[in-house]
Amino acid sequence: MMEVLDNIPVNLEPERVLRRLRLREPSEYIARTVRELAELARSVAKPKAVYRVCYLENRAGDSLDIGGVRFTSRLLRFYLDNIERVFPYIVTCGRELDEIAIPSDDFTRRYYLDAIKEMAMRSALGYLEDYLKAKYALGQLSRISPGSLESWPLTQQRELFGVLGDVRALVGVELNESCLMIPLKSVSGILFPTQVEFEGCRLCPREDCRERRAPYDPELAKKHREGID
Repeated sequence: MMEVLDNIPVNLEPERVLRRLRLREPSEYIARTVRELAELARSVAKPKAVYRVCYLENRAGDSLDIGGVRFTSRLLRFYLDNIERVFPYIVTCGRELDEIAIPSDDFTRRYYLDAIKEMAMRSALGYLEDYLKAKYALGQLSRISPGSLESWPLTQQRELFGVLGDVRALVGVELNESCLMIPLKSVSGILFPTQVEFEGCRLCPREDCRERRAPYDPELAKKHREGID
């Protein structure tokens, strides 16, 4: 089963955007600029999500089939070993936000708009997770994304897109030659039910990541490497 969610509510109230930017005592000009961008974004924002219900098949070595597509990843094989049903997904801020024109040399406005796009995308991801929990009577969900860790490379975005079909037509997202998504404020991966939450950030040592959701745990990372080697 495949489903597109394109009526996702998102809160882009100017004051919330200002709080998200964590600006210390912003000047009147900055506050006005952010409010103008937030109002513009709110008028056009249409974040979207697509997911598919898939069952795992043909587990062998470091490989497994999801939705009839072969994936090869020690990480994926390890964490999905006892899982039967998963939900491959793509979530995006939407091309409507991505097409707001900002001059290339206006770095401040571009930074603020980038934060707004991320807010829309993160809100849509949370909406998708809540939607799946309610619709399929799920408890805790974990997620894993290609490229988030070395043992599931970014190049397997191609396989993930293959599971979901014509993603460009469905939600306006496409892959470039480097396997990055356009719009850039898009996220892909696999959601799966689990008793113990998996958080890939705990295994990643990169310190300057804006997307970090949990602190790096070197001991857990070591156990993880030893466990799947």
